[in-house]
Amino acid sequence: MTNNTEQEEEIMLEIGDTLVSGDVLEKKFICDLSHCKGACCIEGDSGAPLSEKERDLLDELLPSIKKYITKEGIKAIDKNGAWFIDTEGDTVTMLIGTAQCAFTVFDGDVAKCGIEKAWLDKAIDFQKPISCHLYPIRENEYRSFTAVNYDTWDICKGAIKLGKKEDVPAYVFLKEPLIRKHGQEWYDQLTEAAKIYASQNNSWK
Repeated sequence: MTNNTEQEEEIMLEIGDTLVSGDVLEKKFICDLSHCKGACCIEGDSGAPLSEKERDLLDELLPSIKKYITKEGIKAIDKNGAWFIDTEGDTVTMLIGTAQCAFTVFDGDVAKCGIEKAWLDKAIDFQKPISCHLYPIRENEYRSFTAVNYDTWDICKGAIKLGKKEDVPAYVFLKEPLIRKHGQEWYDQLTEAAKIYASQNNSWK
């Protein structure tokens, strides 16, 4: 890939019923909590996107999850529910105020996920919303396919820097959530596609 023009044609790879952006294979990324302090949990203009199944799971598991989140989070959830429909029509996790996810907990000055904390403690069998687990990959469901894209957010500058330093592509760092979402066979196909993509785009190597 080169940057000789202001606008390049986006490369999409078809794997099963998904279209995967070349950026997912090309961009380097390793989440660096020491740099971002978990800012994605407390910044933004909406909550974490939820599938219909995840929405129902949150409602079901809420009594167990509440034991792991803050008083402010519990207050917001008790008042407004565990999720809401945002201005774009998406189902997302409830917020404290206008940005912080109601399920956020803090480990010192690092924001983490209270849902995942409950999961790690084996209190529930749901790890966390797949949209959080996959970030910076964002997926959009369409009638006949799912678009798998790489999202850029300035709070992740440290992750991009670390990814470049260690030479780890986003799809490799996100192996676990990608398999969780799409399965091992799909991920194996993605890995093979990445090898072919690399051989055809020498500037990426």
